[in-house]
Amino acid sequence: MSALAPGSARLLLLPNVVHLDPASAVFEAMKEGWARQQTSRFLRAKTIAPRLRLVDRLWEFSGLYPWQWTPAEGEAFIAYLRSQRHPIRISTARTYEVTISLFVEYLRDSRYGWGQVCAERFGQAPQEVFHEGNSVLHSVEYEGDPARRPLTYDEVQALFDAADARPGRIRGLGRKGALAALRDAAVLKTVYAYGLRRSECSRLDLVDLRRNAQAAQYGRFGTVMVRFGKAPKGSPPKRRSVLTVPELDWSMDVLGDYLAEVRPRFSPGRHPALWVTERVGRLSPRSIDEAFVAARQAADLDEDLDLHCLRHSYITHLTEFGYPARFVQEQVGHSHASTTAVYMGVSNEFRNALLEKALRERLGQDWE
Repeated sequence: MSALAPGSARLLLLPNVVHLDPASAVFEAMKEGWARQQTSRFLRAKTIAPRLRLVDRLWEFSGLYPWQWTPAEGEAFIAYLRSQRHPIRISTARTYEVTISLFVEYLRDSRYGWGQVCAERFGQAPQEVFHEGNSVLHSVEYEGDPARRPLTYDEVQALFDAADARPGRIRGLGRKGALAALRDAAVLKTVYAYGLRRSECSRLDLVDLRRNAQAAQYGRFGTVMVRFGKAPKGSPPKRRSVLTVPELDWSMDVLGDYLAEVRPRFSPGRHPALWVTERVGRLSPRSIDEAFVAARQAADLDEDLDLHCLRHSYITHLTEFGYPARFVQEQVGHSHASTTAVYMGVSNEFRNALLEKALRERLGQDWE
């Protein structure tokens, strides 16, 4: 065996690669090494696995190994994905390009020795695949789907009315699921009233409903403690406390009724989860998504709206209620104000009211 970096040499001797042909063995060892590098950075498996699958997809598409890839292979891959019946979005294309670039950067790092391995064994070394001339530029702040927008107040009310009506409709049909529908209505209202992500709502426990000394009138519903907020890559979940605001304090009655009348009927025993299932498990994020879709369809709302739009609505409505931008940012757990800003979709009425206020302050009565 040629002189290799210690890490590369050990990987090539792993049991899962020694039985392969030389090129395949090296390729598998490369992926194994990259996975370990990412694991050492405390990236989660659900981040690493899709990255490895993307590397395999480019290998399958091109029919070439990483040390044979050129910019032409990368460009052809993206062009192919854009030509499909459901073409990838610009943000997805950038993610793919960045992921492939990270893998190639790992291979080209002299500390891992893969360039030397490839040059000695195959007469080629990994080269840059995506560069400034063939990559998607990040030129705007927000590239999300424009169909994902805040709901209007009327749409929020229609959604909740539809969710409240589902238990009775299910009973009328003589079907099972009325109890779950009662729970789902409370879940959707809680997601909106506290601006939660689906995973944050799913992971709530009973102990996360806490008092706020400055709002004693709300009792145990003064604060929702989010312990499993969205984590930056390689970091533990972010924590935050979401305060109950007066405009949305009806959530206190929603949660109170759920805890007193609905949750006990699931016979949860000592299960810590706030939202439990008929089988006494924790309600999954997917089930919360499905609850939103069922209510949205019953309310005949735009099919492009999804559960995350309730979070957009929360941010927008807090802004229209007059809360400072910094307060809104802390409530939803954004690290940067610019992230919170792109979630907003304030109404023309709100903007006109701000304009009128500014004109009055600047021009007095002359503005009329």
